[in-house]
Amino acid sequence: MTIKDTPEEWEVRATETPFKGNKTSVRTDDVVMPDGSVARRDYQVHPGSVAVLAVDDDGRVLVIRQYRHPVRHKLWEIPAGLLDIPGENPLHAAQRELYEEAHVKAEDWRVLVDLYTTPGGCDEAVRVFLARDLSEAEGRRFEVEDEEADMELSRVPVDELLRGVLVGDLHNNCLVTGVLSLIAAQNGEGLDALRPADAPWPARPFEA
Repeated sequence: MTIKDTPEEWEVRATETPFKGNKTSVRTDDVVMPDGSVARRDYQVHPGSVAVLAVDDDGRVLVIRQYRHPVRHKLWEIPAGLLDIPGENPLHAAQRELYEEAHVKAEDWRVLVDLYTTPGGCDEAVRVFLARDLSEAEGRRFEVEDEEADMELSRVPVDELLRGVLVGDLHNNCLVTGVLSLIAAQNGEGLDALRPADAPWPARPFEA
């Protein structure tokens, strides 16, 4: 048996969108179950996201600390953002987020991991990139607002982040997944064996 997620779509008898927000919405589908019954499923419709695990020459990960109101926490995270433009190349979006949130650029980009954040209640897909060969970006710093105006920036050794993940001190899904995937790749075939930055992404197809 091949262990691989496969696309599948069950019949939807009816659908409605009871809430539309600025970036996301809530959809209600009446879905036909295998026994023929119909069950109602509510879920958040999300444009998708990108995140960047940026590692410097000293093996430190660039992290930010930001307030997240839904969970009432300040979380340590990696740079990330929405795919604001339908069909946008995720690499371009990731490069933009790294510039805007950290004023950093990277020369080496690879796909670290793809994931669905909460597939039981949201269709958000995230692509986490590994960025290396970092340097200070040129030009003006991006003007931040709202929660980002209170954002802190730091560089933390990978081992320290791993300890924080395993003892339950760090909770952001992209940071947790990114750090664990980085270590797994390092202990496996190596970082140069990771997928190229323009690898296909069926969850969010894009143009090169």
